[in-house]
Amino acid sequence: MSFTRRTLALGLAAAALAGPALAQGALSPADQALVDKAATYLQGLTEARGRFVQTDAMGKSTQGTVYLKRPGRARFEYDAPSGMVVVADGAAVTVADSRLMTFNRYPLGSTPLSLFLARNIRLDRSVAITGVDRIPGGFVIVARDGARKTPGQLALTFQDSPMALTAWSVTDAQGRTTRVKLIGLERASGLDKALFTPRDPRRSRPASS
Repeated sequence: MSFTRRTLALGLAAAALAGPALAQGALSPADQALVDKAATYLQGLTEARGRFVQTDAMGKSTQGTVYLKRPGRARFEYDAPSGMVVVADGAAVTVADSRLMTFNRYPLGSTPLSLFLARNIRLDRSVAITGVDRIPGGFVIVARDGARKTPGQLALTFQDSPMALTAWSVTDAQGRTTRVKLIGLERASGLDKALFTPRDPRRSRPASS
């Protein structure tokens, strides 16, 4: 997998949810209220689908369709000509590329997806909130791994009215940031379980004669 494609895939689904050694103090009551509001919203987002646009640190953008089914399941299906599909199946996140014939698997708990695919959303556990920033029409929550095992950080962007998760970004140890913008994310029901079953493209490769 090339550097660019590796950055795209890992930035979305396999970058460790951890952060630099930032000073952290107690959140103000107003900041804590926003964190609690975000957690309540995420807890209620049991099934959803929409579109996403992902931009890597080099400015290259790709887009596709996203499906969420909490707890533990998500699918990011990239538009053609990309052959990449990222699937969280409840235990792991797989990154499959039918063009490059690659298939990589990562523990769900080591990815940003684990934060909002958990059965019980608790933004005061496992992660440390390092900032709550107000933006026009919403707010951004910046978090890192509470254990500080690896460098990097995650920023979740929320819209206030109606309440919605609209974007997130992952920054790695080298300061490279991958951004994911969600478009038209809406609640859904009855999503097919097959969407969240990873498929290894190498198994469908024609046998050589």
